[in-house]
Amino acid sequence: MNIKKHIPNLLTLGNLFCGTLATIFAIQGNYEKAALFFAIGVSFDFLDGFVARLLNVQGELGKQLDSLADMVTSGVVPGIFVFKMLGENNSQTWLDHFSWIDDTIHPIQYIGLILTLAACYRLAKFNIDTRQSDSFIGVPTPAMALFVISLPLISIYANNQFFLEIIQNNYFLIVVVVVFSFLMNAELPLFSLKFKGFGIKENVVKYLFLVLSVVFLLLFKFIAIPLIILLYILISVITNLKLNK
Repeated sequence: MNIKKHIPNLLTLGNLFCGTLATIFAIQGNYEKAALFFAIGVSFDFLDGFVARLLNVQGELGKQLDSLADMVTSGVVPGIFVFKMLGENNSQTWLDHFSWIDDTIHPIQYIGLILTLAACYRLAKFNIDTRQSDSFIGVPTPAMALFVISLPLISIYANNQFFLEIIQNNYFLIVVVVVFSFLMNAELPLFSLKFKGFGIKENVVKYLFLVLSVVFLLLFKFIAIPLIILLYILISVITNLKLNK
């Protein structure tokens, strides 16, 4: 029995386990613990692929397991985050005048679950798209999830009234849902942070992004997280425009 081929799959299941715990805490409205287990799950998600390449045990089973685990950690969890936030915010929308299924749930909250559906569609496309071995087409689900999950943390920890008012506006959250649902499935090439070598010339975009990300974190702390995701998309777009020229 070749034990080493199962090591990456165990890490993937660790991602799923953490994603399940994050889901439970998100439903309870415990955003800090949900974010913690999401972060641990994403770490497992990074490690499983790294270990699989290191041990040279990549396979179809691992690929399918990875997407199934990501569906929970980076698909279900952010959808529930927005679902809960839309219900907790005092911001009113025209949908608040309607009721559906349960009077304790505002109809607008179901919009948050569109993120989960869009993430599922993206992950299914990823598994059959041979173009995405070294880069991404569309925003990866962990990047979308990181953006969303950072929002309540900014509300809790960041002492910035401007950002607080934006995050607590339900129209802003609806825009986030619509934009990221589109970006996850758009034909938008984005660079990957996987390093095949560590030379400056072939990795200049990745190093630039990492340096700017560290600077953002030092300057803005929790507020930096969504800004870093937007920076990732912006750098990718600029890089692609230059390549096309």
